[in-house]
Amino acid sequence: MIILGCNLKNRFTEQHDVFFDIAPSIKELKQNMYDFWPEAGEKLHIDSYRTVRKVDQYKIQIVNKDETIKDNGLHLYFLNLGGYKPQDMEEYHYKQLVVATSMAEAIAKAKKDVFWSHHKEPHVDNKYGIDVDDAYLVDDMLSPDFRFKYKIHITANDENLAEDELHIGYLKLSRLN
Repeated sequence: MIILGCNLKNRFTEQHDVFFDIAPSIKELKQNMYDFWPEAGEKLHIDSYRTVRKVDQYKIQIVNKDETIKDNGLHLYFLNLGGYKPQDMEEYHYKQLVVATSMAEAIAKAKKDVFWSHHKEPHVDNKYGIDVDDAYLVDDMLSPDFRFKYKIHITANDENLAEDELHIGYLKLSRLN
């Protein structure tokens, strides 16, 4: 999971988007990121990234598409929560991964999160607070090439995996060699 940023032509503030892909290292995703956001060109950079191995109490694995695995009904969802603060013109966002059996369950789980609990009213209709701006099945956010070769497999975290490390800070793609 990568948060990409760039200053697009004719824009006054930096723009961001989320990118999902798979590779042994971040540098091997360089061309895929340029292909994902071609308008950004050489201004494209990484603001943060995470190798997703654990979400809550679940282990996240990438397996070959043809591997026979019993379907346990669990899916990985990406939610982008957005909200406002009084006397602040910024819309703040919180990106969250959730394991659930349905989109409705994923949204319900997100609403129990600590970040959500600090805001009681949704940010729509000129109210302060937080709302689910975007919600996607991560499978649908992956490239067709990925979906043709691999699938996401989710199981209980019986191995006591550590939390995923968050790599936060500006990293220009042109420096990935």
